[in-house]
Amino acid sequence: MTQTSPRSRVSQRLGALQPSATLAVDAKAKALKAAGKPVIGFGAGEPNFPTPQHVVDAAVAAAQDPKNHKYTQASGLPELREAIAVRAREDAGITIDPANIIVTNGGKQAVFQAFASLVSDGDEVILPAPYWTTYPEAIRLCGGTVVEVFAGPDQDYKVTTAQLDAALTDKTKVLLMCSPSNPTGSVYTPAELREIGQWALDNGIWIITDEIYEKLVYEGEMSYLLKVVPELADQTIVVNGVAKSYAMTGWRVGWMYGPSDVIKKAANFQSHVTSNVSNVSQRAAIAALTGDQSILAPMKEAFDRRRQTLVAMLREIDGFVVPQPTGAFYVFPNIEALLGKEIRGKVAQTSAELAELILEEAEVAVVPGEAFGAPGYLRFSYALADDDLVAGARRLQELFA
Repeated sequence: MTQTSPRSRVSQRLGALQPSATLAVDAKAKALKAAGKPVIGFGAGEPNFPTPQHVVDAAVAAAQDPKNHKYTQASGLPELREAIAVRAREDAGITIDPANIIVTNGGKQAVFQAFASLVSDGDEVILPAPYWTTYPEAIRLCGGTVVEVFAGPDQDYKVTTAQLDAALTDKTKVLLMCSPSNPTGSVYTPAELREIGQWALDNGIWIITDEIYEKLVYEGEMSYLLKVVPELADQTIVVNGVAKSYAMTGWRVGWMYGPSDVIKKAANFQSHVTSNVSNVSQRAAIAALTGDQSILAPMKEAFDRRRQTLVAMLREIDGFVVPQPTGAFYVFPNIEALLGKEIRGKVAQTSAELAELILEEAEVAVVPGEAFGAPGYLRFSYALADDDLVAGARRLQELFA
């Protein structure tokens, strides 16, 4: 009898997946807090504000209405898709057909479905680094090949068309764009987007553009790819959601829109994977998108204040090189100068080891750059209370004094 190697219990694709580093850091920080440790977490990108009250009220009313106890179309409530189209028109100056919008279970599902819609086995996806930790995992799950293009602080963490040209092959199918950026907080200007959009047009490359942080730009205005290069509409998928701007991370409502042929197939996929998003959450999202948008201003002002405070305090630490972020709610300093140095009797050789040292010695949780394709860096989220932010930064100043 011929001997055969035993089959793996877990599929190759899921077996190769890495856990979300940001959620892992957040979970560890919460576990230490539960054990009585005074940990301050700069890990998760989650606003510390409650969801606006009128949104919660809309959800309560929706839960009491039996019509919301049933399935809806897999693509989402027509009223919500219309509200998304209105916001796109009013905020971004972009006209989209509500029929070409899919409401997803959070922005993360929208990201995965966007890649699943476009990427076949062997297709290459250009991924600017530093990148959000989920992007490469989603690409690989779809059978794609990740082609990283690194842009350092000397170019404000933003890729150039010269770099894209160097990465281009006959297998290139998609370019991922995220502006404002997680993890760096960088924001592409209209001129930069126009140049990259024209490059995509010239080379027949699709763009997936993640605009989840669109309302969190602190210097200048938000630039939208399809407003700057409208000719890209037939080869672009936009992903977005209510999580970050409206303090609704737990409600799990995102969306994607793009050309009708691709969106139709993505809707088919969603109908098999998750069906529709919770009706109560969809009703809450309608209230968020159609309600008074001025309620977002105090949250944005708080983020801006924290941004400036955290950057100033981190810049006081020798060994931290801290570019000024202009969007989202992240600071992404280079800490290579601290690697290999003794700190309280310990030596960290990597940013992952340094993050562990910081957690152990200062009880401050940060995410190492390895999670974002950027060894030698740390990501700090400033979506936490002002007092905690200052206390955490002071602990770091004392640790590295």
